[in-house]
Amino acid sequence: MSPTVFVLAQSTLGFWEKLTDPFVGAGFLVNFLVLGSLYSLLAVGFVIVFKATQVLNFAHGAVAALGAYFTWSVVIKWEIPVRWFPEGSAFSTKNTESILQPYLLTWVVGLILAVAVAALLGLVLERLFVEPMVGEPLFSVAIITLGMDIFLRTMYNDVIGVRSKPMGDPFGFNSWKLPVGDQTMLLFWAQPFIIVVGIIVAILLVWFFRSKYGVAMRATAFDQEAAMAQGIPVSRIFALAWIIGGGLAALAGTFFAMSPPGFTGAHLFLPFIAFRALPAVVVGGLDSVPGAVVGGMIVAFIEIFLGTYFGFLSDWVGNGFGEIIPYVVMFVFLLVKPYGLFGTEEIRRV
Repeated sequence: MSPTVFVLAQSTLGFWEKLTDPFVGAGFLVNFLVLGSLYSLLAVGFVIVFKATQVLNFAHGAVAALGAYFTWSVVIKWEIPVRWFPEGSAFSTKNTESILQPYLLTWVVGLILAVAVAALLGLVLERLFVEPMVGEPLFSVAIITLGMDIFLRTMYNDVIGVRSKPMGDPFGFNSWKLPVGDQTMLLFWAQPFIIVVGIIVAILLVWFFRSKYGVAMRATAFDQEAAMAQGIPVSRIFALAWIIGGGLAALAGTFFAMSPPGFTGAHLFLPFIAFRALPAVVVGGLDSVPGAVVGGMIVAFIEIFLGTYFGFLSDWVGNGFGEIIPYVVMFVFLLVKPYGLFGTEEIRRV
């Protein structure tokens, strides 16, 4: 038997052992749900802006990174608001008997402020750079957002420096020890927290799109001129889409910075996370919010499944191949189903 065949046989046997191992399966399920929630949050913000304005927002990743940096500033650098609590109180950072309380409070405040600042940043970008381009070719507007991305990334790189800014997680690395088979799995509190937040955001979006402004946004996405004829303030709807997109970008960027919990932080490559959402957007459909959620879960499943059970392929194709496979899936969808699973198909006469 040749060495290559022998190694392949050993790898196949290892795959079946992993596939039947409940400990590996439990870890796969948790990582899949966490990454799927992150991809869905990032993709939904991208899709909402495109759905309402038909603009591809290439600055989405830079806004997400700035949101993560602002969360780090509030939580770690400024310690707002617990730095103003009297020493010895339950929420004082000097109270070593109850570290979780001040840290959780600071984290929640930091996350809320970061989402608000990113939403405001989205509004400013839309008013300054996108609104004056209304009526211009969409390609020109996309190039404008690319310039916004370069500007924001340069600003972010200057403030972040060469070292990452670890921000921990809202629960101070607390975890559960769960018995799985004959082993013990470590589940950080932050992991189900990310999943729950993703579910809450999805529920809120379903409610929003059934509200007055949500219906107006859907009408604007379908036909802007008809929406204006019906008295819908299209300019206000555009601004609202960028506000929501900015807030979701900050939420996703912050969660990416703390996932795995606290091990990465805000770093120089964080602005490029928007490109990790592109396969999810293409798979789900560029103008479909439910499609963004489904696409995010599909892409996360493929990435985590291959990374967990087909790690032996790294000997032939290199490390990190699981992160490349979603882009291969994206290319396949562009060839066979270019509008995605839930996207609106367009028929044009040529």
